Amino acid sequence: MLSEAALALQNTALADALRQSLWAYPIVNAGHIVGLALLFGAIVPLDLRLLGAWREVPLALINRILLPVALTGLALALVTGPLVFSVRATEYAALPLLGIKLALIACALANALLLRLTLAWRAWRDSALTGTTPRLQVAGGLSIMFWLAAIFAGRMIGYL
Repeated sequence: MLSEAALALQNTALADALRQSLWAYPIVNAGHIVGLALLFGAIVPLDLRLLGAWREVPLALINRILLPVALTGLALALVTGPLVFSVRATEYAALPLLGIKLALIACALANALLLRLTLAWRAWRDSALTGTTPRLQVAGGLSIMFWLAAIFAGRMIGYL
C-alpha cells in the first residue's frame, strides 16, 4: 500500500516538475532545511529552559518568544517534506529509516502535546515563576532527543 502511494506521488506532475527544474527542487530542499533550522533552533532553547537552564527567565516569556518560531518551522518542514520526498518517493519509501523518522516525529509531537496538557505546563506557562519541575525536565529531554534523532534519520535517508 505504501509503495503504491509512493509511486502515485512520484508520478505526479508536481514531482516531475521538481525533478526537471534547475531551481525548484533546490529551493524546496532549502525551504525544508530552513524549516528544520527554525524548528530545532527554537525548540532547543525552550527545552533547555525546561531542563533548568536560564532559571531566572520565566518560562512564559521564553515560550511566548520561541513557540511561534518553532511552529513556523514545523509548518514549513511539513509543507516542504512531502515535496522533497516526492522526487524519489519509491526509493525513500523502501528505506526503513523513513518509518523511523516518521515515528520519531510522531513521538516528538505527542511529547509536546502531552506536555501542554499537564498541570505543570499550565502552572508555569502563564506565570512569572522560575525554576522547573521533574515533569518539565523529562519533556524537555525527550523533545531534544526525538527531534535530533528525527533530523538525523531524515538526513540519512538522503545519503542512502
